[in-house]
Amino acid sequence: MALSSEQPPEDLRDRTRQQILNSLGGWSGMVVAAIPLVVFVIVNTATGLRTAVIAAVASAVLVAGYRMARRQPVQQALSGLFSVAIAALIAARTGQARGFFLLGIVAAFGYAALFAVSLLVRRPLVGVIWEYLEPSPLPPGQRWHKLRELRRAYDIATAAVLVMFLARAVVQLSLFQENRTGLLAVTKLVMGLPLYLAVVAVVVWVVRRGRQRYRLRGADGAPDGGLSLRKGDE
Repeated sequence: MALSSEQPPEDLRDRTRQQILNSLGGWSGMVVAAIPLVVFVIVNTATGLRTAVIAAVASAVLVAGYRMARRQPVQQALSGLFSVAIAALIAARTGQARGFFLLGIVAAFGYAALFAVSLLVRRPLVGVIWEYLEPSPLPPGQRWHKLRELRRAYDIATAAVLVMFLARAVVQLSLFQENRTGLLAVTKLVMGLPLYLAVVAVVVWVVRRGRQRYRLRGADGAPDGGLSLRKGDE
């Protein structure tokens, strides 16, 4: 996702948001993807877990077929079907409806841990991804993670993503432990794409400002622990 640093902030955010939506099949794709989850909760409440598991998987198959018929990426359709199938299998094996949400909770904790580790080793993951897709104009032999302005921006952006995944995991785990299946479904939807888009907007804004500050300093940002010399400071 190559993002031009010369675009106005509004255009940059809009472009990023649209790319994310397109990768998910747009707003209609997001709604369609939520169908197996809604079906599972409704059928489980009305009949029972066994029927709910079958209904969820069946609806996921229909959703995958619908996406493929609309010529959306095959990977998108199959990954949605696979995740629903695994979630349904966990619910069936545990004999509890809340097991349907366990995979998402574990995944959220896993992503949070990944972003946290990247901060601890001083290679913020947002920076790794962004610099791979759109490298900053660095002096020969210099690394982006040694420059304060860039590192600070990527640290903040990575922390924002970390908080998002951690919030998802903690909130849903609390509801999981209380066995509140209905609220789990609502929370999963609300803390899904809407929250993701909000965090992406923050990430783009923070990184763009950090890269602008770096350019304004003459592309010679001081390495960690160093001081950038300005005219008259010598």
